[in-house]
Amino acid sequence: MRQERIIQASLFDVFAEHEIGRELKAMSQWLDEHRGLLGLVAGDLRRHGIQETGRHGLPAEAVLRSALLKQQRQLSYEELAFHLEDSASFRAFARLPLSWSPKKSVLHKTISAISAASWETINRTVVSSARQEKLEHGTVVRIDSTVTQALMHAPSDSSLLWDGVRVRWPFLGRRRSSGAITVGWPRSVRSPSNTAAAKPAKPSCTVT
Repeated sequence: MRQERIIQASLFDVFAEHEIGRELKAMSQWLDEHRGLLGLVAGDLRRHGIQETGRHGLPAEAVLRSALLKQQRQLSYEELAFHLEDSASFRAFARLPLSWSPKKSVLHKTISAISAASWETINRTVVSSARQEKLEHGTVVRIDSTVTQALMHAPSDSSLLWDGVRVRWPFLGRRRSSGAITVGWPRSVRSPSNTAAAKPAKPSCTVT
């Protein structure tokens, strides 16, 4: 059965005196005061059928704390796996069992199993606690987004202009066939001062 939390902390769970180390220690103490959040993560792991590795599998507490490390430090899964193996402060915060160094594939599978509802509950708990301690009023929200690859070409002036014509022309054709719109292309108009230069006329569009 997967453990929710590590019952006995390691003697080597010490945080650095650096500012980041002190910050991680304060975050760890806050999580210890809100252990009810672990049940949410444990339930998500069970619902997703995450296969348990070893005797007990990665504890839900380690999954939650690793997820918070990744989000707070803006790390990739590969970078998170490195820091959890390299940094004593990161290992102390994540409460990893002794000699455990999860790979990026394990971190990705377990952290991505945390549902949106659980994250919302965690965020609401953080905001509520900050309000009680008068650290944050919670009226301003910063939203982070992740860029993903999409079937869209890089925008340019000419391509955007062509996209506008390409998308709108079928609509104009349907409206013209129904008689609700008339589209005309007037003949070129020559400039009186220079009859050799012809200026292309703009198309006219009338909607009825």
